[in-house]
Amino acid sequence: MHPNISLFEPMISGKSISLDNADRLWGMAAVVAAQFFFTTQDMMIKWLSGEYALHQIVLIRAVVGTLLILLVFLPLEGGISALRTQRLGMHLMRGFGIVIANLAYFTSLISIPLGEATAIFFIAPVLITALSVVMLGEKVGLYRWFAVLIGLIGVMIMIRPKGDVFNAAALLPLIAALAYALVHMMTRKMGKTEKASAMAFYIQLNFVVVSSVIGLVCGDGKWADPSSPTLDFLFRAWVIPSWQHLLIMFGIGLLTGLGAYFISQGYRICEAGAAAPFEYVALPMAIFWSISFFGEWPDPISWLGILFIAGAGLFIFYQESKRGSEIASDRPMPRNR
Repeated sequence: MHPNISLFEPMISGKSISLDNADRLWGMAAVVAAQFFFTTQDMMIKWLSGEYALHQIVLIRAVVGTLLILLVFLPLEGGISALRTQRLGMHLMRGFGIVIANLAYFTSLISIPLGEATAIFFIAPVLITALSVVMLGEKVGLYRWFAVLIGLIGVMIMIRPKGDVFNAAALLPLIAALAYALVHMMTRKMGKTEKASAMAFYIQLNFVVVSSVIGLVCGDGKWADPSSPTLDFLFRAWVIPSWQHLLIMFGIGLLTGLGAYFISQGYRICEAGAAAPFEYVALPMAIFWSISFFGEWPDPISWLGILFIAGAGLFIFYQESKRGSEIASDRPMPRNR
């Protein structure tokens, strides 16, 4: 139940909504809000990608996000006791997988448009469907296998492996989606027992540790390669940010903390089949940021790929809801990004 739901009774057409329906509406709204936070964060990271190392941005982001969780969200869910868990190992594995997914995704942003990176990443639900057969022994019907095929065709259209405009960086969102799908396989039931603040906290903790280690090892820029935008973004030397850029990094941290909490909360209080399709508002949001801030319009071929991927993912969610099967409560696109 949403923490404030008992303070009022939502009304529609003069009739009181049941708490279950109110929870569902709060969950959907939380997922939409999370996508706004995540896509705005992505836009800001892309904006800074020409001047700062990715691990420097991620570390500052994670520290701010962690403080937000500890000082604001944790008290709403019972204080420090909410972090107690019998599944610390699962939290750490889940967090590490999401770190890998994030690093791959963010690294792609310096080389490909934000809208296209987001679209390719949304192959994750399709990969989850396919992996659930191999790793969990689930049965998938003909229609969903057809959706998997359509989604993969959409990715191939966008990556264009034999085209004149092939960019190897377009593989990075695909790697991110695969990492997220594998994390999903490991943690299908965590949301049943874990608080949203705990799930968000352990993710941020992983970001702090991994980005700190990377910074200590290569923060002097010894592995940077200015001739390769991707390698330069990954390994360039740390620099002291300007006040303006430091404020942007602080904002990124606030957005990631808000996004991680809202996405976890959304899936805790609303069944995944109802909440998951609302993650797809991230696609038009990302395309909007991409056009508005970077002048990156998807070309007709990319629009076709986006349509295939989004259609396949939404169809799979629809089939899941018809079957009444449970899409995992940690479904949020990692991005618990």
